[in-house]
Amino acid sequence: MTTSSKKHILMIDDDEDDFFLVNSLLQDISPDQYVLQWVSSYKEGLLAIETRAHDLYLVDYRLGAHTGIDVLHHFRNLGYKAPVILFTGKGDYHIDKEAMQAGAADYLVKSEINAYLLERAIRYTLDKFNHILAIEKSEKRYFSIFEKSNDLILLADCEHKIVAANPAALQVLKYAEEELYNSHLQNLFAEEEVIRDFLDQLCTEEGVVQREYIFRSKSGQQLDVMMNASLLDEKKQLYLCIIQDITARKRKEREKQQQEKFAITGRIARLIAHEVRNPLTNILLAVSQLKIEPVAEAEDAQLYLDIMERNCHRINHLVTELLQSTRMSELNMLPLGLNALIEKALHLAADRLQLNNIVVLKELCEPDCKILADEDKILIAFLNIIINGIEAMKAGEGQLSIHSWQETDRVFVRISDNGSGISGQNLAKLFEPFFTNKTKGTGLGLTATQNIILQHHGSIAVESTLGEGSSFLIGFPIQIEN
Repeated sequence: MTTSSKKHILMIDDDEDDFFLVNSLLQDISPDQYVLQWVSSYKEGLLAIETRAHDLYLVDYRLGAHTGIDVLHHFRNLGYKAPVILFTGKGDYHIDKEAMQAGAADYLVKSEINAYLLERAIRYTLDKFNHILAIEKSEKRYFSIFEKSNDLILLADCEHKIVAANPAALQVLKYAEEELYNSHLQNLFAEEEVIRDFLDQLCTEEGVVQREYIFRSKSGQQLDVMMNASLLDEKKQLYLCIIQDITARKRKEREKQQQEKFAITGRIARLIAHEVRNPLTNILLAVSQLKIEPVAEAEDAQLYLDIMERNCHRINHLVTELLQSTRMSELNMLPLGLNALIEKALHLAADRLQLNNIVVLKELCEPDCKILADEDKILIAFLNIIINGIEAMKAGEGQLSIHSWQETDRVFVRISDNGSGISGQNLAKLFEPFFTNKTKGTGLGLTATQNIILQHHGSIAVESTLGEGSSFLIGFPIQIEN
C-alpha cells in the first residue's frame, strides 16, 4: 500500500468506457486526491493485486469467465486485507449480499454512479478500512499482552462467572480452561470471610486496588495474590481482574521475619546469659564459701549473704526492665501540653546536659498543643531519646535541637543531635529489644520508648547519617478540647 498523500486506486473492469467515466468523475470532484490505474482482465487484475501497491480496489462483477467474487476470494487466499468496492448491475441485490459476505467493503450500481456518490463511497471505505486496521492492531497488541503476561488475567461477567483466562491464570490456578469457565471468582478464595468484602468493593467506582488475598488452586495449594479488579465494560458488565502471584515473595518475607525473630531471640539469650550469669556466679561462690567456712563466723556469713542479696537484686532489676520495655501497661491519660512535657524532660536531663556542656536549641510551636498522655511514661520516652543524644555527642561540642509544630490534627516534635550518628545497618535494628552499641547498655531503652509512643497512638521514626548525627521524629494526635 502506498504512503504518499494521493490515494492509488486500481480498477479491474473489462469495459474501457467505464474506466474513462470513473476517472472523469474523480478528476471533477477531487483532482489532486486520487490516482486511478486500470486493468481490463481478471488475469491482469490478479497480477496487479500481487504488487499490493494500491490503497483501494474498484472491481466489476462481470469479468468474462470470472466474477468480482472470484477476485474477493483471491484477496482472502492471499491473506491480503484491502478495501474493495464492487460494481454491480441494477437489480443484482443477491450479488450485493454475496459480495459483502465475501469481503467487499461496499458496492455501487453502475447506472446510478455520480461524482458525489463515487467520491463519498471511496472516502468512507478508506476511512472505515483505516479504522478497522487500527482496531485490529490494538486488538493484536492487547491480545499479545493477554496471552504473554506473567500476571494472571481473568474476565468475569455480571454474575462474577469467569468467561476468559490467560495462559498464566490456567497454569498457576491448575485449572483446565473449560473447568475455570464453569467457576465464579468467589470460588478461587481460600478464606470465605473476605469474599463478601471483595464483591462489594468490586462493584464500587474505584474497584479493587492493590488488595492482598489468599487463593486456593484446584490442587488445593494456597496462593498469596495481589489483585486489581474493576468494571471493564459497563454495557456488557464485564469485570477485569489482574492478579499477581506473590506466593514466593510472601514466603521469603515470612522466612526473613522468622530469621529476624531467631536473631532477636539469640540476642536475648546472649544478654540474659551474660547479665544473669555474672550475679549467679557471685551467688554460687558465696554459697560455696558458706558451706566451707564455719557458720559461727557471723561477720563473714553476713558478707556472703550481702553478696547474695545484692546479686539477686541485680537479676530482679534486669527482669523488671525487660518486662517494662515490652509490656502494654495501663496508662493514666490526661490532656497535657507537648511543649510543657518537652520542657520537663529537658529539666530532668539538665545535669547531664550541663556536665557535657551541651547547647540546647528550642523552636516550640505556639500556642502549645495538647495531647492525651501519661506524663510519667512520655517523660521516660523523651528522656531516653535525649540521653541517647547526649551520649552520642562529644562533650563541649554537642548541640541538641528540639523543634515542634502542628499539621492539621497532629503535632510533631523533632529531636536532633550532632553526634556520632548510626550506620544504615544498625538503623534498621534500632528499636529491636537488646540491640545496643553501648558497652554497659541493655538495649531496652528505645524499645520501651517505641512501645510507649505506640500506646499513645503516636508514631516514631529516625533518620541518621554516620558521623553527622541523628534525628528522631515523633508525632501524636492532638487532643481537641470540648
